[in-house]
Amino acid sequence: MYIGEYTHSIDNKGRVIMPSLFREELGMSFYVTKGMEGCIFVYDKESWKLLEEKTKQLRLTSKKARQFERIFYAPARELEFDKQGRIVIPQNLREYAGINKEATIIGVSSRIEIWDKERYEEYISSQEMDYDNIIEDFEELDI
Repeated sequence: MYIGEYTHSIDNKGRVIMPSLFREELGMSFYVTKGMEGCIFVYDKESWKLLEEKTKQLRLTSKKARQFERIFYAPARELEFDKQGRIVIPQNLREYAGINKEATIIGVSSRIEIWDKERYEEYISSQEMDYDNIIEDFEELDI
């Protein structure tokens, strides 16, 4: 399980260090793709395979299913760490997420998200992220 929040700078080649706890869980290689709300999703191989199995169940005749697969899989890349524990975020994903100088890397249970630091701070402080209102919708979880 991925938890925690970390901020690291990005160099001019698009490299960012991945927190050591995340590196241990991700293994030698992992997958990145476009996420929601303008972030990048990061999945270990096991989680990626589970997603792949689920998306194989989508009907080819469904236009939205085809659109989702294109949006999700086309920009995806399999990445590895360099010797310093960094990854090179592909240019297309850096542009999508608006990541320039600093990235906030967060653990969200079964995945990791990489955000532009400023975009993440704006998102977290927005009305959309009103913790009390959000948690009310999940009363059945009894947390």
